[in-house]
Amino acid sequence: MIVLFEVFARLPLSALHRIGVLFGWVTYLFSKRYSFRLRENLQNAGLARSESELKGLQYTNIGEMGKGVMELPWVWRRPLEKVVSSVKQCHGWEHFEAAQAQGKGVIVLTPHIGCFEVIGLYIAARMPIICMYRPPRWKFLDTLMHQGRERGQMKLAPTDLGGVRQLLKALKKGQVTGVLPDQVPGNGEGEWAPFFGRPAYTMTLIGRLAEASGAAVVMCASERLPRGEGYELYFTPLSFDAGASIPLQMNAALEEVIRDHPEQYLWSYNRYKVPRGALPPDANKEY
Repeated sequence: MIVLFEVFARLPLSALHRIGVLFGWVTYLFSKRYSFRLRENLQNAGLARSESELKGLQYTNIGEMGKGVMELPWVWRRPLEKVVSSVKQCHGWEHFEAAQAQGKGVIVLTPHIGCFEVIGLYIAARMPIICMYRPPRWKFLDTLMHQGRERGQMKLAPTDLGGVRQLLKALKKGQVTGVLPDQVPGNGEGEWAPFFGRPAYTMTLIGRLAEASGAAVVMCASERLPRGEGYELYFTPLSFDAGASIPLQMNAALEEVIRDHPEQYLWSYNRYKVPRGALPPDANKEY
């Protein structure tokens, strides 16, 4: 698999994206679970105004998800300078700099939009960043992740207590951390909050880290440009009302960002699952 990654990494990004569209459709047509979840999540999100618009969004998303898989060899195996130069525009970088200037660390939230892998590497080429990641089951994939992500000044921290401690330690030093905010946490590490009108088990980690360190929070989305032309990044500052649920506020902010790039969001992800051991959402409560 590592050899195959090397072969694909030598191809132009535009070629990988063309192959990715085909891969996305093959996966969609042959995986009933994948296709059902993609359709269900996208339809229930209520982003389309008509059936034809929904189908157009769905078909585009199928291709974009395939691109997301096929671009990984390029992003993880090409020289860091080449990957960073693929970012053609960076909107709102001044918000990131302002957050960093506060000196209490920055929590960068990177939702599953476009090529979110590029965001950490873009920052790591400029300053230290420690990103939380969930170790995969397959050893070879874990090896590829570390080799592809731990470049520049990036370090990885696993999604366990030790990883949380690493993030908090970095924030207290005024450093930058990265977290996927729309990843389902384990039992006891989240609370049910509305996400496109449905209850989703949402991590409470962001609020705990911000409260313990005083760190600023910034959202960053990556948009995949057509024809393999590269990517654009969008940084947005976030501020939470201490008197309200932070997971609820975070999901609302996520929805706003996703509405800007719905065709590139990972709708096939099982965002509404009940973690093992967790109580399901209250059926009598309106979300």
